Amino acid sequence: MTSMTITGGERIARMLADEGVEVVFGIIDGTYFGLYGHLADHGIRLISPRHETSALHMAGAYARMTGRLGVAIASNGPGVANALPGVAVENGEGNRVLLITSWRRHQIVAPDRGGTYQYFDQPGVIRHMAKWSGAVPSYDRIGELMRRALRISWRGRPGVVHLTVPEDIMNGAFDEPAQPDVPPLRYRRTVPLEPPAELVDEAARLLVAAEAPLIHAGSGVLHALATDELRTVAELLTAPVTTSWSGRDVIDERHELALPMIYPQQVDRARTDADVVLAIGSRLGETDWWGKAPHWRRPGEQVLIQVDADEELLGLNKPVDVAVLADARVFLQRLAARLADPEHAQALAGRHEARAARAAQYAKDRDAMRTGLAAALAAPSDPLLTAQLAAAMQEVLPEDTITVLDGGTTSVWGALYHQVRHPHSVLSTLGKFGMLGAAVPQALGAKVAAPERFVACLTGDGAFGFHPQEIETAVRAGLPVLVVVVVDRAWGMVKTTQEMAIDQATLFAKGGLPDEQHINTDFSEIRYDLMSESMGGKGLRVSDSAALPAVLAEARDLVLAGHPVVIHADVDPIKHKFAPILMTFKEMHAEPAG
Repeated sequence: MTSMTITGGERIARMLADEGVEVVFGIIDGTYFGLYGHLADHGIRLISPRHETSALHMAGAYARMTGRLGVAIASNGPGVANALPGVAVENGEGNRVLLITSWRRHQIVAPDRGGTYQYFDQPGVIRHMAKWSGAVPSYDRIGELMRRALRISWRGRPGVVHLTVPEDIMNGAFDEPAQPDVPPLRYRRTVPLEPPAELVDEAARLLVAAEAPLIHAGSGVLHALATDELRTVAELLTAPVTTSWSGRDVIDERHELALPMIYPQQVDRARTDADVVLAIGSRLGETDWWGKAPHWRRPGEQVLIQVDADEELLGLNKPVDVAVLADARVFLQRLAARLADPEHAQALAGRHEARAARAAQYAKDRDAMRTGLAAALAAPSDPLLTAQLAAAMQEVLPEDTITVLDGGTTSVWGALYHQVRHPHSVLSTLGKFGMLGAAVPQALGAKVAAPERFVACLTGDGAFGFHPQEIETAVRAGLPVLVVVVVDRAWGMVKTTQEMAIDQATLFAKGGLPDEQHINTDFSEIRYDLMSESMGGKGLRVSDSAALPAVLAEARDLVLAGHPVVIHADVDPIKHKFAPILMTFKEMHAEPAG
């Protein structure tokens, strides 16, 4: 190969570097050696998990924690098939991921000529699962289609964008393009969307005049890295802040204006009290009750100001009074500046006392609820209560720990007993896709994104069983994380749902049904601590609540010393079933009356 030639893959690597990409997640394969063989030449690190779905989860977590583009790769046919669950989840979660895949040689694809090996219609299948999916038909169109993929990645609501490249184009040697590929600022918008000044003025006027303003924040605030700006606006308005389930970590839940989503009755009260709502970076989706009564006021009784970077989402589920197409961070900056104007500042000062009194009552009720939850942890327990794990992790691990929650009932317990103390500190699929098994690769992606922070994962034994092999990835890639496996030896949430369907009265009276009435709900014994040790990690086991703090402290110190750690935590399988807000969580998936 002469200095005047380049592989299609190296051209892609060069464009990724121009986009500021520093890491790519994926499994190696000869079908795209022309890409990954040149990543290091352009300052890009390749991290290889043990499953392609994990690569998507790692890229998604990386994107959410950094506000940058996450990039994953998968090889043609089986590799792409393995990636499909990750595509569905990360697109559903709204994480900005670019998936680049290889394909069979261009002469036999699109359409398949029949009998082709390791082939399926990759762009056609993924097109229905992602924001966009396309294929490169020839080397000369790589630049055009990469630019399109990257432009769509940064447009509107984040999600997965996919580009597939035939292996002969990916690996073949071609002449350098006649015109050099242009930098990002020449093919896409590189500055955040500015809100129209008149709409900022209108929003400020309505929020200042409101008797009981409320801010509802979604994951769009996290993607825009706008948590500081959100707090500033909330404090200027003395407005309580509720969040979507996936946007929970936009605010420290100890803040006097924070109303955590784990207290649904109190959140409903604040939403129905509010006469003006600023919804920012949220679709007001299913776990927000679609913005409907009786959990919110009806349209006409409540003014809605909705801000989003995706125009399709404005007024999507609840009629809107002021629709603002804008980046969340820029909007909040402009709004804060407007609220600081003397005319508004004086009016806000006059309303502060009444608003502060309302917020103080909410905070008092919130803190009483948390105290009530904590009271359930006082009694010693062997085996453990699931709630004790989330609470003890919070006390023993560093305060700015990134906590990743996985599994059905385990994630509900974790959400209930965890308290957000730092923005950008929680990852979970609980609020949107509800995927089991995503948490371990998400934890690894988070550690890549924030190597200076402690990362801990709380997962059920069912969920951990999807990707336990990624502990080896953690060891090999130097990503020390803590994984706590809640062991009830069952598909916990499914078992509870099954028992409710068969004999609800016996379930609540006796804690469960006889084994012969269950249908494939239970597991055999697996030593997850020893599984970790077999892969080069460290393993610990705990069952007694009295020993839990010491075990967590030992695990913490091992992680800080550079070792991935798995704790096998035996919990009471009967008490595990009855997470206090489990029924409310299920009710969210029924249509509200209003």
